[in-house]
Amino acid sequence: MARNDTHELITPSSAMYAGADNIAMRTGDACALLGRVLLGWIFLTGSWGKIMNMGGFVGYLTNLKMPAPGFWGWVGAIVEFVVGLTLVLGIAARYGALLGLLFVIVATAVAHRYWEYPPAQQLGQYINFMKNIAIMGGMLLLFVTGAGRFSLDGWLRRKG
Repeated sequence: MARNDTHELITPSSAMYAGADNIAMRTGDACALLGRVLLGWIFLTGSWGKIMNMGGFVGYLTNLKMPAPGFWGWVGAIVEFVVGLTLVLGIAARYGALLGLLFVIVATAVAHRYWEYPPAQQLGQYINFMKNIAIMGGMLLLFVTGAGRFSLDGWLRRKG
């Protein structure tokens, strides 16, 4: 049996799944790095687009009837950037995952209420809604597993 970053025993599944278990145990840190970067990249690119076109983003929030859209536009863009940075670098990744989870819950509640859109737009909004549900799942997994060995969190843990 192996141990993960939190020093808990990782017990393999039944023999029927031993092949996948072996691959997971050998590649876990690389997969954690790739998963973190893929999740974080969504937030970095999203925040960059908002920062580069804050007027458009504020207009979008205004159309959604968001109170104080100028204020919340900047808050959202900055939070999104911080989440992306923590995930890509793997620094304070558990906190970044919790912040990201909260951000996605709010963004979904504000912007992806697909049932309120005209029929022609409902499918696109439903897809965005479900994408956000999947991102929430990724954030919960990252919160539980941590950033992995290939991260600044892992490096700091080894240095300390």
